[in-house]
Amino acid sequence: MVYVNTRMVQSVLRDQDLAARLSPEDYRGPTPLIYSHINPYGRYDIDLTSRIDFDRQAA
Repeated sequence: MVYVNTRMVQSVLRDQDLAARLSPEDYRGPTPLIYSHINPYGRYDIDLTSRIDFDRQAA
């Protein structure tokens, strides 16, 4: 999960529009060690034939 979170943070920081809006204090916040967005009790459909598109822009 830390790897996926790291890739997500990298995707956000790579976006020049978002990076221009960040202050020096904002760069202290992102960490791949967060886990509050994970649902440990839900149902997960895992498709090992597809990959996560980390470069896709969020809506």
